[in-house]
Amino acid sequence: MKNLLYAAAGLAAVAILPATAAKAQDASWGCQVLLCAASQSPSWHGVSYCVPPMTKLIRAMAKPGFSWPICHEAKAGEPGRQEYADCPEGSNVGYSERGKEGNRRVPDQCVKTVNVCKSRFNSQADKNGLTIPVRRAGRDSDNGSYSCTKEISSMRPRRTDPWYFDIPNDQGVKQRHWFNLNL
Repeated sequence: MKNLLYAAAGLAAVAILPATAAKAQDASWGCQVLLCAASQSPSWHGVSYCVPPMTKLIRAMAKPGFSWPICHEAKAGEPGRQEYADCPEGSNVGYSERGKEGNRRVPDQCVKTVNVCKSRFNSQADKNGLTIPVRRAGRDSDNGSYSCTKEISSMRPRRTDPWYFDIPNDQGVKQRHWFNLNL
């Protein structure tokens, strides 16, 4: 992160120098993209310097043979992408569709297994007036036994910022910076 901060400070300093000196736009395209993508408050959309290199990136991505511009000085490499956010605690990732030969397709579900028997206890009074819990559970369709579990699925939330760079800080520990490429 220290390298990234130095690079950002350098680019900012270069941006305010007289017109005869080097300009911030003279930084490599890969470093421009990395610095702009790492901008959080505001995001790159709100930084006027960032709009041209990020727009150039978005247009280049649509062309055949696109190769991501790299900022070698930051040692971050190409970005990653995760379309979906994590499932809520207690849920696991599930799949709504299967492709050919039963292959899983998109991890777009959050699945939670719940005990439905807890809620299926009904009270009945016996002839002496004592309350007796009565357990009612459905049969498991596979083997005919009673089952108290049920899987509940919900749509997995999509990330607003699905792209990320893992940028190493001054100790070499990578920190994740999320961004989007929406114009």
